[in-house]
Amino acid sequence: MMLLRTTVSILLRSNSLTSSPSFITSTTSPTLAAATPFKTKSHSPLVALPNYRSTLASPRCTEMAAEDAQDPRLAKIASAIRVIPDFPKPGIMFQDITTLLLDTQAFKDTIDLFVERYKDKEISVVAGIEARGFIFGPPIALAIGAKFVPMRKPNKLPGKVISEEYSLEYGTDTMEMHVGAVEAGERALIIDDLIATGGTLGAAIRLLERVGVKVVECACVIALPELKGRERLGDNPLFVLVNAPGA
Repeated sequence: MMLLRTTVSILLRSNSLTSSPSFITSTTSPTLAAATPFKTKSHSPLVALPNYRSTLASPRCTEMAAEDAQDPRLAKIASAIRVIPDFPKPGIMFQDITTLLLDTQAFKDTIDLFVERYKDKEISVVAGIEARGFIFGPPIALAIGAKFVPMRKPNKLPGKVISEEYSLEYGTDTMEMHVGAVEAGERALIIDDLIATGGTLGAAIRLLERVGVKVVECACVIALPELKGRERLGDNPLFVLVNAPGA
């Protein structure tokens, strides 16, 4: 299922790696640049571096790794992201990270930048958002000594879950996490490939906070700042490696 992410033509995030949207209405390539009630259920067989700011705990802060023009890894990462016009529908410029994954050095640099930022933050949980958060989250978790917790679409997790509903442009969707996957007092990093409208990141924050977890930061590879997704994260800081075109 695809997730509408923009006021023009945002897509629903899907249940697979290939259909979760990364998009923007532009033709250039990437540049450097209130919670619902607690629910449980069981399923039968769910600073940005060219732009770097050191304000991790600052309210409503988006820190761009792309602001540090001296780090050559950022240019490599940005150039490795392919933009596909009119996919999966006309007017959408799809930010394709599969080409980043094909470039072993750019992929490694991406993980290294996140690890360098979070290795000394006493993070015990890396929560990855379906689906591309499952690509970047596990290697980061292993490197910093944290556990990886998948945040999934409904009816994907086999055990007892807690759920968080969030709004889309048309309708709602739900994010789920296994009961017992995290404990009150733990410190979490939320990871996804891209922030657009911020709906899924906001739901992940609320879900973790409801069970007493401290969200240290949200982190994404790509940002689409014109879609104002940062506004849906409240005072939770956001770290992004590169901005999409025009940012």
